[in-house]
Amino acid sequence: MTSLDEATEEFVAFGGDWDEIAQELARRKEERVVVNMGPQHPSTHGVLRLVLELDGETVRETRVALGFLHTGIEKTMEYRTWAQGSALATRMDYVASIMNEAAYCFAVEKLAGITDRIPPRAQVIRVLMMELARVSSHLVCLGSAGNELGGTTLMTIAFREREQVLRFFEMVTGQRMNNAYFRPGGVSQDLPPEALGWLKGVYRSMVRGMDDFDNMVMVNPIWKARTLGIGVLNLSACMALGITGPMVRAAGLPLDLRKDKPYCGYENYDFEICTTDTADVYGRYLVRSNEMRESMKIIAQCVDKLEAMGEGPVMIEDPAIAWPAKLEIGPDGQGQSHEHVKEIMATSMESLIHHFKLVTEGFRVPAGQAFHAIEHAKGVYGVHVVSDGGTRPYRVHMREPSYNNLQSMSALCDGGTISDVVVCLASIDPVMGGVDR
Repeated sequence: MTSLDEATEEFVAFGGDWDEIAQELARRKEERVVVNMGPQHPSTHGVLRLVLELDGETVRETRVALGFLHTGIEKTMEYRTWAQGSALATRMDYVASIMNEAAYCFAVEKLAGITDRIPPRAQVIRVLMMELARVSSHLVCLGSAGNELGGTTLMTIAFREREQVLRFFEMVTGQRMNNAYFRPGGVSQDLPPEALGWLKGVYRSMVRGMDDFDNMVMVNPIWKARTLGIGVLNLSACMALGITGPMVRAAGLPLDLRKDKPYCGYENYDFEICTTDTADVYGRYLVRSNEMRESMKIIAQCVDKLEAMGEGPVMIEDPAIAWPAKLEIGPDGQGQSHEHVKEIMATSMESLIHHFKLVTEGFRVPAGQAFHAIEHAKGVYGVHVVSDGGTRPYRVHMREPSYNNLQSMSALCDGGTISDVVVCLASIDPVMGGVDR
């Protein structure tokens, strides 16, 4: 806020941390400018505030201010059943929402002691959906980064291929994003009969689209001038700040939980960990570009596995946990099929009562706590769940990678120019829904 003293025509700024900043500048007796980049600035995704202390065009100090998108999702989970938690987790990192659901469900299953009882077909479907989400997330990162640097064509190419992923998600789950498809015990429903054939039909075109992007970007002299040697964060700095994901792999460390601590059967897939040693913005984009191709290799293997194993259960065969027991997409694209509703209402009153109680009250999870981490598109994503033996979590907490990765902004930007701030932020690829949870 500002007030104007008309007698002296002097502006006085107050509120937040402006007083501290003004006092510090007065103590230094230097003429420097402090400006806000965000929260309305496009490159800060609307809900991130960067306080930049400038000396001309040079950034002397960068401060990251969070909290403009506090959703309270973790607290809300305490008032929802274990199964309903998926619908909340999916809204945190909404660019790769299915990965949030996966980490949450893996943690609940570990605490419930049912990890080894998940049907094999459900596990393969989970890997397929997670890798498609990784591709989608990286395409958003690369495309939006190109747009922020002035190359709108780069965004249109990336979003064109991402559209194929979203169409597949809609075909399988009824939603393009915020799917709530993963449930403790498996997935809510099997793939539609035409899904794998459709995915195989667009597979090659997606790979060609990635080649188009690389041919236009990675060898482009303007792109290289804006990214090579910019925002350098070496391996020791990454370790000190708890940086994970493409950022640490761009610094040369092949850290990937899919290989280091395999989950969901990842040990049965053939893929490589992508690294580079440039530790700069260019290296982070290069790692993501290569990772998309490795994800496409995993997707092809998933399709082969699903076709070879044929039909089978996709939810744990335990009536005390398996909710919704036989959920299928109905004519409206979102609800339960008429066949399932007709079956439980016509079979017996006990079946209907059990279904009603399981949906409204939820299942019980033994008292205790568990932690599970996955290799999210942004980095290591961990979920800590605590149960008091009831039908709702006592506490849920996420180790969200964007929160840790944003701590590197000062190290990336200080000493650079204002224009480099946008490039460095885009290379982190944060999603504030997961940061302010």
